[in-house]
Amino acid sequence: MLRLSIQEMISNIEKEAPFHAVSDDYSFTLKIEEYTYFLCGAVHDGHQFRKELWENCLHSEYDRWYEEDPCTKQMVQSNPMVIAGMDSRFEYDLNRAPETAIYDDAWGKQLWRTPLPEDQKQKSLSKHANFYKVVHTLVSKMEEKFGAAIVYDMHSYNWKRWDRPVPVVNLGTKNIDNDRFSAFAKAWCKSLKAIELPHDIETTAGINDTFQGNGYFLKFITENTQNTLVLATEFSKIYCDEYEYILYPEVVAAIEEQLKLKLRNHATTYYNDFILKNGLLPN
Repeated sequence: MLRLSIQEMISNIEKEAPFHAVSDDYSFTLKIEEYTYFLCGAVHDGHQFRKELWENCLHSEYDRWYEEDPCTKQMVQSNPMVIAGMDSRFEYDLNRAPETAIYDDAWGKQLWRTPLPEDQKQKSLSKHANFYKVVHTLVSKMEEKFGAAIVYDMHSYNWKRWDRPVPVVNLGTKNIDNDRFSAFAKAWCKSLKAIELPHDIETTAGINDTFQGNGYFLKFITENTQNTLVLATEFSKIYCDEYEYILYPEVVAAIEEQLKLKLRNHATTYYNDFILKNGLLPN
């Protein structure tokens, strides 16, 4: 893995050069083994929380981990193009717009003992901005090469806090172009429902059951491209004990192994049935 500046990453993408790198501020990673029409994102995978914020933060490390999306990068790491956050959403949230990316409170609890100084806010927001410069360049390159693209926006959520049965996998489709893309969302949901999990965990799946896909990552890509579908894909945290702070690596591994094939098969269907059938592939 390389350490690259934002401009070096952008330059490599513009030249269509494969690379695997961490940003020079260590805020996110990007792997491009080949330039293809599907990208995996894990914007809430990160847990880093820079030291100058520790004393001012009212949330414990466990509090932060509980609301993050651990292992979502690992679930898709075998795919050819993967972008993932390294910083905790409690420093800045990549799935929120810049003006709301830094929390004052989080899930009903005040986050900071005293308001953050402006220079600390700007340090975080510059990382948010740099991430989206790279995302914009990358997805624009995908559309340039293939006429359209598909992005798998991976998340997780705490199922035990719900007072009703919730699906193991939820797709949020409220903010996609459902006239063009609903069939692909339904097919993705059906494919995920067939995942086999250890310990006799029954895989259930739904669309807009718990979350509707209102995140900034999805909205940013959708608003800045012509033909890119973003599928906000949420796994409930059946792969850990969310209260005891224990991960179940065998469950994560089972998801990763099956997503290798399911992701590529679904993306290939998108390529054949949307890109090729609509004549979007550039000459």
